[in-house]
Amino acid sequence: VQLQASGGGLVQAGGSLRLSCAASGRPLTIYGMGWFRQAPGKEREFVAAISRSGISTYYTDSVKGRFTISRDNAKNTVYLQMNSLRPEDTAVYYCAADRTPIVGTDPGEYDYWGQGTQVTVSS
Repeated sequence: VQLQASGGGLVQAGGSLRLSCAASGRPLTIYGMGWFRQAPGKEREFVAAISRSGISTYYTDSVKGRFTISRDNAKNTVYLQMNSLRPEDTAVYYCAADRTPIVGTDPGEYDYWGQGTQVTVSS
């Protein structure tokens, strides 16, 4: 499967962005999906994940209540709605696909990665 992330940009603190991850080559329904981010000089970190069906979602504590992950399997697309953005959310955001039945938070569990989209939040 090929993943294409988009929707990043420059936004002021308190603003919103919606990231999209479009999949091609295989139906998205067979993958759990995750969003990760990597800031300069830092390791890639888990942000959010969603199960194959979309019933179960998981978030890192720092984004709970502000970010929402969702998926539209008919459109083969996963979204990350980001509200109340903070400067510390600045990073390159990556979407990833996990072939295993249980979606995880460890980047090593994911099999396919998109190219990343830059999110910059100004104070």
